[in-house]
Amino acid sequence: MFIGVDTHKDTLAASRVDAEGREDARRIFPNDVAGHADLLVWAGPQIGRVGIEGSANFGAGITRFLREHGMDVREVPAKLTGRERTRLRRPGKTDPTDALAIARITARDADLPPARHTGPREDLKVLVDAREELVTNSTAEANRLHADLSILLPGYSAQLPSLIEPDAVDTAADLLESIDGVRAGVARRRVSRLRRIDSEIAEMTTELHQAVKATGTALTDIHGIGPITAARIIGEVGDIRRFPTKHHFAAGNGTAPIPVSSGRTDRHRLNRGGNRQLNRAIHVIARTQAAWHPPAKTYVQKKRNEGKTRAEALRCLKRRLSDVVYQALVQDLKHPDQAAA
Repeated sequence: MFIGVDTHKDTLAASRVDAEGREDARRIFPNDVAGHADLLVWAGPQIGRVGIEGSANFGAGITRFLREHGMDVREVPAKLTGRERTRLRRPGKTDPTDALAIARITARDADLPPARHTGPREDLKVLVDAREELVTNSTAEANRLHADLSILLPGYSAQLPSLIEPDAVDTAADLLESIDGVRAGVARRRVSRLRRIDSEIAEMTTELHQAVKATGTALTDIHGIGPITAARIIGEVGDIRRFPTKHHFAAGNGTAPIPVSSGRTDRHRLNRGGNRQLNRAIHVIARTQAAWHPPAKTYVQKKRNEGKTRAEALRCLKRRLSDVVYQALVQDLKHPDQAAA
C-alpha cells in the first residue's frame, strides 16, 4: 500500500492506494501533532512509501514525524501532481483528488526523490533566504533615501554618489543634520533603518560564513563560489542523494537543455524549468568564471568560435559547472557532518 498526502497550513488530505493505484481509503487530518499521530495509525503497518507534496513547507511537520517512525517519505513535485490530476478525468480540483494523484505517483514511481531533511542544510537555506530579504529591504530603503536627498539637496550626489560604501550612511546623516522639515525627518528615519538593516546583514553574513565552514564543503574550492553562494546551493539541494546522477541534477536545476527534435530537425531549447534559485547561483558562478577564470574564458571563446552567441556559450558553461557542483556535493558526503545531516 502507498499513501499520498496533500499538505496545507491547517489540514492534510491523505489517500491510500494499492500497487495498481486503486484507492482503498481517503481521509482529511488536522495538520498538528495529534493529526500526525492519527494519520500514522490510519496508514497502517503495510505502507511501502509515503508521497508528500510540499514536504519542506506545510508538510515539514508530518514529514519529520513519519521519518521518526521509520517511514519511507518521498517528495512529489507539484507539476507531477497536476499532470496526474488530468489523467484522473475528474472535474474540478479538490484536496482529496490531489491526494489520490500524489498517492498514484508514489505507487508508480519508485525513484521519487526523498523528502527534504531538516537540519544543517535546511538551516543554511533559512539563513540565506533571510539575508537576501534583508538585502532587498536595504536596497529599497536606500533608493527611497536617494529620492528624498535629491529633493532636499539638489546636487548631493557630488558628495554621496551611492549608499554602498561603509561610511555612506553616516555621510547621509551629516548632510541631513542641519535640514528641518517633515521630509528631512522621514529621511533621518530612513538612515536609522538602513543602519539597523545593514547591521543585521553583517551579523547574518558572519553566521553564514561560520555555518558554511562547519559543513566542510568542497564547494568553496571552486572558482566563483563564496560562502553565500555555497550556502544557497547546499540549502536548495538538501541531500544530494536526491539526484541519482549528474544528469538528474542538471535537469533539476534547469541547466540541461530540453530536446525538441522532430523528423530531420535535431535541436535543443533553453530550459526555463528546474529550481530557479539553484539556476541563478550557477549563473553567478558562470559569469564570474567567464570574466576571471582562464579555463572558463578559453571554453567560452571556443564555443563562440563554433558560432554560438555569448549567451549560448554561457549556457554551455553553466551545464559543465552543474557537473562540477554535483561532484563537489557528492564529495561532501564523505564529511561526517554532511553524511549525517
